[in-house]
Amino acid sequence: MKALLTLLCLSFLVAVRATEPTFHRDIEYGQAGGEKLLLDVSVPTGEGPFPIAILVHGGGWGSGDKALVDGGAGIGIWFNALTDAKYTWFSINYRLAPKHRWPACLEDVLTAIRWVKANAAAYKGDPNRIALFGHSAGGHLVCLAATVVDDSARVQAVVGFAPVTNHEQELPIRGGVSTALQNLLNRQKEVTPESLGLLRAISPINHVRPGLPAFLLVHGDADKTVPIQQSYDFQAKLQANGVECELQVLPGAPHRLSEWEKAAPGYTARYMAWLDRQLRPEVPANQP
Repeated sequence: MKALLTLLCLSFLVAVRATEPTFHRDIEYGQAGGEKLLLDVSVPTGEGPFPIAILVHGGGWGSGDKALVDGGAGIGIWFNALTDAKYTWFSINYRLAPKHRWPACLEDVLTAIRWVKANAAAYKGDPNRIALFGHSAGGHLVCLAATVVDDSARVQAVVGFAPVTNHEQELPIRGGVSTALQNLLNRQKEVTPESLGLLRAISPINHVRPGLPAFLLVHGDADKTVPIQQSYDFQAKLQANGVECELQVLPGAPHRLSEWEKAAPGYTARYMAWLDRQLRPEVPANQP
């Protein structure tokens, strides 16, 4: 009897493991500025190829980590949603300010996109079905990366979670250049013609044009860090240029990702339904 129970337990464990994704940690996708650029990847079970999501954490361009699950900027909720939906997902680290100034972080995101496209097959991913995810500063980076005129970094969809899309709009709120942007750009708080020009140059809203991938913006209307007006304005600019853009407003949600589900239960299902419509058009999607 004991032998039978042991066999049954082992069979159960094998069955469970067969349905679990494979996780690879700290894979090097490049080197820059004397640092190794690392990412984590989760690979679904099955033959694939599966749609891909590349995840870019927030943290004011100066903090955060690819594996940060908990806390205000924790992106663990993306991990669970994408794993359950059988996406191959890559969570990346990038060089942080003030040690590494602009454009190091954007260069790293672009390097990661190109690396993922070149290596997608090794992780059962489809290089022709890629979405970028980014929150806050990470949202800024993915929105800007998607505007690059270069097929080697082209993706099919972008999901910006409370993304910074207009640095100029923030100036009156911050009383000048924010501390985070001072560190990123090596500029003083006082706004000069040079710093204003730079802020405009790195704002995604100023790079919108026809032919960009589809965008989804998810933003809380109680966000005190990145005003939701930025997403309203960015959506309007995209749509005026014929680019698909949906804005999902989360009533009462602040800036911290960790508080969004409490403020807007079920919001994860809504953005995942949008993502499936973009990257799995052949599969009928349930409307949450």
